[in-house]
Amino acid sequence: MNPYHIFKYVPLSVLQILARFVAWVIIKVPTLSIMRTIQINMALITPGLSTAQKQALTKDIIYHQCLTSIESIKSWAMPPEWSIAQICDVHNKDILLEGLASPNGMLAIVPHLGTWEMMNAWLNQFGAPTIMYKPVDGKFANEFILQGRTRLNATLVPTDGSGVKAIFKTLKQGGFSIVLPDHVPDPSGGVVVPFFGIETLTSTLASKLASKTKCALVGLSCIRRTDGRGFDIYCYKLDDPALYDRNAKTAAQALNQAMQQMIEEKYSHYMWGYRRFKHIPDLGNPYRTDKAVLEAFIDAHHSIGSNRSDSDDNVNDSAKRDHDT
Repeated sequence: MNPYHIFKYVPLSVLQILARFVAWVIIKVPTLSIMRTIQINMALITPGLSTAQKQALTKDIIYHQCLTSIESIKSWAMPPEWSIAQICDVHNKDILLEGLASPNGMLAIVPHLGTWEMMNAWLNQFGAPTIMYKPVDGKFANEFILQGRTRLNATLVPTDGSGVKAIFKTLKQGGFSIVLPDHVPDPSGGVVVPFFGIETLTSTLASKLASKTKCALVGLSCIRRTDGRGFDIYCYKLDDPALYDRNAKTAAQALNQAMQQMIEEKYSHYMWGYRRFKHIPDLGNPYRTDKAVLEAFIDAHHSIGSNRSDSDDNVNDSAKRDHDT
């Protein structure tokens, strides 16, 4: 028996208490890798926040990321009907329905924002999407996640050329797919464009699919309710013409901007524990760079960034607002 199946029998409320305890422990150990990653990400993109504000925001991020992790595990352990029952309100559902009705197909743009795994079961009610799946490390973990995914209506395809062709075919037939476009791609599958004002390697997969098929693009996120009772889904209409541009950099930059706007609404629910900025021109990998070199880059970047002041204000204001709520 797969040891992960124990999560099927533990109530979600108990798992959430456990996640909060783990988050509390992590916060008490600032030398942990996840703490350092979040702190570096905050230093890169929130220069206007005070040290105290960054510390408070980091705590919020840790709590949400731990909760998301345990909730995702629970959703994989349970039948799809359980996950669907956790969804309370769907905001701007008409945007999703309009996208699904597109004769050119629909591509759901799902950043690592909130508990996206909980949303998968709900979204699969609307058809049989084609979704890429990359095996995770560990036999039991991979088997567990794969079982959870195969309970859905989705067709799982590999993260290679054959998988891309399968998604392309699905869209051409008027179907839909789900893409998480904010991961760090291989250099051959990305371009360097800004994300939260930082030039970094960005995937071009979603942009190329949109350019070739003219499919509808709909942003989706699944956010934990403030009362702790279930989740809300938010739908965003992504219709900027630049998203369909044949120039990969233009389209990828437009998509990063669209995702940033989604993330700014629920800033601390984003997975800032992910090393999103591993490839920065003139710096390299900030998570492995000498501290003095990193600080010099940040100082130089933000002194030049007087031209980015409006973007900085948006980031800083949204971070403060999300923490206050």
